[in-house]
Amino acid sequence: MLLSQLQSLVAEELTRELARLLETIERDLHLQASQARGAAAQSEWLSAVEALRANRDRLLADFSADVSAAVANLQAPSGAHSEPEGAATADSLRLVKHTEIAEINALTAISRRHEARARLPMLLLCHRMAVLGGRPAFAATDLPVGPRAVGTMVARVAASISGEVETRLHLYKLFDRQMMTGYPSLVEAMNTLLDKANVLPGLEFVPTRVRRDNGARRAGPPTPESAPETTLEEGARPTTANADNDPDRTTGTGNPSPGAFQQVSGRFDEDRSHRHQPTFGTVDTASEMQALAELQELLAAARPGVALGSAATTDILATDELDASLGELQSAEGATAPCNPAQVRHELLEHHRQARGRVAHLAAHDEETFELFGLLYSEVGRQLRQGSRAAAQLERLQVPLLRVALQDRGFFVRKQHPARQLLESIAEAGSQWLEDSESASDARLDDLLHETVSHVVDHYDGEAEVFAAAQETLAAQLEALERKAEAAQRRQIEAARGRDKLERAKQQAASAIKDAIGDAAVPRFLATLLEQAWTDVLSLVLLRHGEDSPEWRDHVEATSRIIAANRGEPAPEALQPRVTEALGLVGYQGDEAGAIAGRLLAADDDADDPASRTELALKLKARARLGANEIPPLPALEPRSAREEECFGHLRSVAFGTTIEFTINRNGDSVRQRLAWFSPTTGRVLLLNHRGQRIEDQRGRETLDQIARLISSGEARIVPADDHSSLVDRAWQSALARLRSFGRSSSNNGVTK
Repeated sequence: MLLSQLQSLVAEELTRELARLLETIERDLHLQASQARGAAAQSEWLSAVEALRANRDRLLADFSADVSAAVANLQAPSGAHSEPEGAATADSLRLVKHTEIAEINALTAISRRHEARARLPMLLLCHRMAVLGGRPAFAATDLPVGPRAVGTMVARVAASISGEVETRLHLYKLFDRQMMTGYPSLVEAMNTLLDKANVLPGLEFVPTRVRRDNGARRAGPPTPESAPETTLEEGARPTTANADNDPDRTTGTGNPSPGAFQQVSGRFDEDRSHRHQPTFGTVDTASEMQALAELQELLAAARPGVALGSAATTDILATDELDASLGELQSAEGATAPCNPAQVRHELLEHHRQARGRVAHLAAHDEETFELFGLLYSEVGRQLRQGSRAAAQLERLQVPLLRVALQDRGFFVRKQHPARQLLESIAEAGSQWLEDSESASDARLDDLLHETVSHVVDHYDGEAEVFAAAQETLAAQLEALERKAEAAQRRQIEAARGRDKLERAKQQAASAIKDAIGDAAVPRFLATLLEQAWTDVLSLVLLRHGEDSPEWRDHVEATSRIIAANRGEPAPEALQPRVTEALGLVGYQGDEAGAIAGRLLAADDDADDPASRTELALKLKARARLGANEIPPLPALEPRSAREEECFGHLRSVAFGTTIEFTINRNGDSVRQRLAWFSPTTGRVLLLNHRGQRIEDQRGRETLDQIARLISSGEARIVPADDHSSLVDRAWQSALARLRSFGRSSSNNGVTK
């Protein structure tokens, strides 16, 4: 009876959500068909729509049957539902398509995200459903109606709808954003049903933190509020209503044996003990211990003679109390939240003073943590633009990160720490990907950052998995942006090479005309025609056919004949039609091309009608030149000093893609740009930002010569290949440098005294 009720609840809810999902995907497929660029593509989208309509009822019925069977088969071996359909196993020994990998990765990421969202109610449900199946507690990944199992069922539906991987991936996105939105509520409903049916009634999770053994934690006798709680190692177990008074209370499936109940309770205790021990690992490697010892020495040197938290007449706020207060501040996040760690510390101590009537101090190690965290956060904020969207998200994230740092100081010395990795990702996203422009990509990333931070703020209570899941989602988006940036960079480099090739062609064409003219003077109007129209012709021929081609040699010969014709030599009859045809290559047509050709071959420029000559000159001025908008003029080249010449030579030898750091104001703020390409011939450079976009304002940084002068004066530097550290790493090194400077300053003051 109870299983039937559970089957009905889960199948009805999930099937209803699947029906909504299918309606959405049908509308999306219709939209794709209407926007298709070709008949073949439109036919594929419409075929998917027809298949969906024809099989909708069957798909819903099969899905409902799958859900019901999953609930009914609670005694199936663990792991039966853990892998999405199509996952490669060690026994299959087969090659896996990249599209299949993409689907598996998408479903895995979705399941992990929703397991984190509903972590606590799922934990209770895993134990209750294990009692129904008479087996040990389920893992979240093995729960028959968990996100991973439901994702596997949806994958079968997707495979029946379309053979196109893009359509299936889009369906998975809808499954994530639409169908699974109410999944935590469904888990709560299942828990309520089982609780009312006496399946582990009153089961709840009581967080009990393990105290660290530190005698300096509190000065004076403990108050009742600070009395130590019973630790998990002392036999604490999940509490149930009247569980101690009525150990044989029956469930909806009969009377469970004492051994089965103890087994479930023991598994729950183990989960809790794992949760509330230091979840991010301990500082146990020699290098990490040495790094922390150096930090303590730097802090001690920066504030000599100060013994923090040593006053015997005041309270020393214990770390677990401090964490609990930070948890309350985290859950009350809002417009009045403190904006920096110093304000967080002040607010916590002031709250304690008002609540207890006594002044409190932090323990020495907690005071050190606040000081280190404050230095790090101030340096990260200094490198980010104040008031930016990323800075606002980091402000929201500071309380969870403080809780992490207080529980595990490896946060400061371990780059692989999940909380530190998330901090790095958000900071890098703000400095590299979020700009002033309100582009669609910026808006999407901004929304993702907000959702990521909200997920941590809403769910973090000591579990590393919350930071790891948030980092995984954000890192995937940043990797996609990296790939787009690489593609954009390739396009920019190809465009720059094309512009440089055109510029060199125009220079060579001008040189050919100059050689044909020699030392003799030519009429001014003829010089204008040669400089504009005929230079464009020669440039285009050179670009198309090359310097060694017969076409280039023929047009150079025609140039010599044009000059000769203007000196009084008779021009061949075929020369004017040939010049007219050549002018057609660069857009001069009809009468205009004939008029220019006639003027080019005119023997006496002074005998021409001035009015017609003026009219033709105006037409030439109004016409766009070949590459005129693409190639700005090069700045004048001045003599270089010995130091500038040395920097110039070194700059010419660096590899494409080298990063250069430019100082942008008098405050010493800098920006890093990528020297994606430069021309050894013209000296032009292509500077790109992290998105692979061309730097529009390159004044003073347009050529290798200008950048070499900036390097010589100290306004720019070449970033070494091994110096591409993250923003957080640079901020941390800057914070350490400040600590060392404080220590030297204190030492010097002591010597002076």
